[in-house]
Amino acid sequence: MKLPPQLTELKVRLHEINDLEMAAALLNWDQTTYMPPGGAAARGRQLATLARIAHEKQIDPALGRLLDDLRAYEDSLSPDAPDAALIRVARRDYERLSRIPAEFTAELYQHVAASYDTWSRARPANDYTAVAPFLERTLDLSRRFADFFPGYEHIADPLIDLADYGMRAATVRALFAELRQGLVPLVEQITSQPPADDRCLYQFFPEAKQRAFGAEVITALGYDWHRGRQDTTPHPFMTKFSLGDVRIAVRFDENDLTSALFSTIHEAGHAMYEQGIDAGFEGTPLASGTSSGMHESQSRLWENIVGRSRPFWEHFYPRLRATFPDQLGTTPLDTFYRAINKVERSLIRVEADEVTYNLHVILRFDLELALLEGSLAVRDLPEAWRERYRSDLGIAPPDDRNGVLQDVHWYAGLIGGAFQGYTLGNIMSAQLYDAALRAHPGIPQQIEDGEFSALRDWMREHVYRHGRALTADEILNRATGSSLDVRPYLAYLRHKYGTLYELA
Repeated sequence: MKLPPQLTELKVRLHEINDLEMAAALLNWDQTTYMPPGGAAARGRQLATLARIAHEKQIDPALGRLLDDLRAYEDSLSPDAPDAALIRVARRDYERLSRIPAEFTAELYQHVAASYDTWSRARPANDYTAVAPFLERTLDLSRRFADFFPGYEHIADPLIDLADYGMRAATVRALFAELRQGLVPLVEQITSQPPADDRCLYQFFPEAKQRAFGAEVITALGYDWHRGRQDTTPHPFMTKFSLGDVRIAVRFDENDLTSALFSTIHEAGHAMYEQGIDAGFEGTPLASGTSSGMHESQSRLWENIVGRSRPFWEHFYPRLRATFPDQLGTTPLDTFYRAINKVERSLIRVEADEVTYNLHVILRFDLELALLEGSLAVRDLPEAWRERYRSDLGIAPPDDRNGVLQDVHWYAGLIGGAFQGYTLGNIMSAQLYDAALRAHPGIPQQIEDGEFSALRDWMREHVYRHGRALTADEILNRATGSSLDVRPYLAYLRHKYGTLYELA
């Protein structure tokens, strides 16, 4: 069939929108890495201008007419055809964004830039009062966003759907309740035993050597440095300006070996997903991970299922000891392996172990819903945070720096949909890894040999290359034969930690 001219025009318009979005992403990356504090006000204005222009282009009625004109062409194609996927996703975005005024988008971006700047200073100063007014406005903007989508069952639904298409608050709550039911007794079983000795991890590890070793690890995993780079930031993240420019940023602690190391693997997992998207999707709405949860499935798979596994360290531990001979030269692999998999009731989500991690996410998700519902006020959030930590993890933060201020999400975006993706990703990671093992049973031995191509190539074929052409549920069903299911993830945790802690 002859390609309709409207398709070419559609792609031109979508590329222009993408260029504006990527320019904004570059400004945001600069703000979170190298921008001097004095640039914050102007940066907020610049981001707001780009967001407004991009949004105006995204809701241009002419774009809607193009999509209408392409319906017959779309219907003539297989749903899996790239052009059909492009038109389908572009229409979904157009219909969503057409509900949101461009002025709101500009207001949001300008506010988020100011809020992030305030948070970046408020957290080290332990000053929740400085950022609370910004959080009040963020909550108002989040509710206003939800109200652009009337008919929702829960006010968080439009916000959750924005990050994890097709998911709703009720669905997430049910999944989290099932997961929590399995996690709480497992945490109790493990933490009732003497804790693992992790003193080997908390010595002086020079940043330059940490950076070099982390780079060696992610190079072996498959991170493409020709299309990426690594920088430092207060809160680790991955960002993309094109499929040829996918960057990661982490923070280093010279008295903690694991913080930067596992953040580096985590962010590289995100980046490898983006680097593996079909190159033909460049510059279009398809050239991105399909959901927050699917993205986290990759970061958590490489960080935890691979990066905290015994086979992984059978290969890398000799290299790590050679990098830090004074610190680890007399530490056996068994001690190190138990240390990096120590389970404990802790305060910081990004540094939490696999078993307790999801309890951190679940309580944040619940607090988000309470804020949106109006049953929790911003002024009461720090105390509500402390109470949930006492009840869920048996420990309370001594200050707001290690409590309500620790995560950047609510201070650099909307409230609602910010956290559930982490746990959805954990659940997906176990399902996807199980499917990869069924296809390639030799993967654990390959990991022990320092070879990661079979697993990486399987993920590229079944997950990465699709970008947004398939939804998370479609990818999961095609790759694993099942929709989202907590049982493989719980089975993984019980097997790994049952062995480590010799549980009955």
